[in-house]
Amino acid sequence: MTQTTDTSVETVTALYDAFARGDVATVIGALDENVEWYEAEGNPWHPGRAFVGPQQVVEGVLARIAEDFEDFRVEPHKFISNGETVAVEARYRATSHRATGKPLDAQVAHVWDVRDGKVVRFQQYVDTRQLADVMGVAVI
Repeated sequence: MTQTTDTSVETVTALYDAFARGDVATVIGALDENVEWYEAEGNPWHPGRAFVGPQQVVEGVLARIAEDFEDFRVEPHKFISNGETVAVEARYRATSHRATGKPLDAQVAHVWDVRDGKVVRFQQYVDTRQLADVMGVAVI
């Protein structure tokens, strides 16, 4: 059975709420075993391919957030739904990047594909120039 639009938005909203509480287990539990997680091209963490499966998402993204940023948070403010796909306008904020000391306040959009209560695909769009500047890496 495929989820309705409202249920997909509820699933995604619950993920942002869990992340805000620091409940990474709930976030990981909502990922399909074959989830494809795409960081924005130009993001210093973008490996040139999707992270596939929850373990790669943890190692390639979630653990790095905790390691690299002080008080990192995602502040969603608009959800747009089209069936199984939910787009979210948000901001990334952090008190500072641990290596540079620079604060983060970047515009971001996320596109989530949800099937049967599980995230099967995620695509990040972010101000990669600002992210690279905060992280102290060169922009090519």
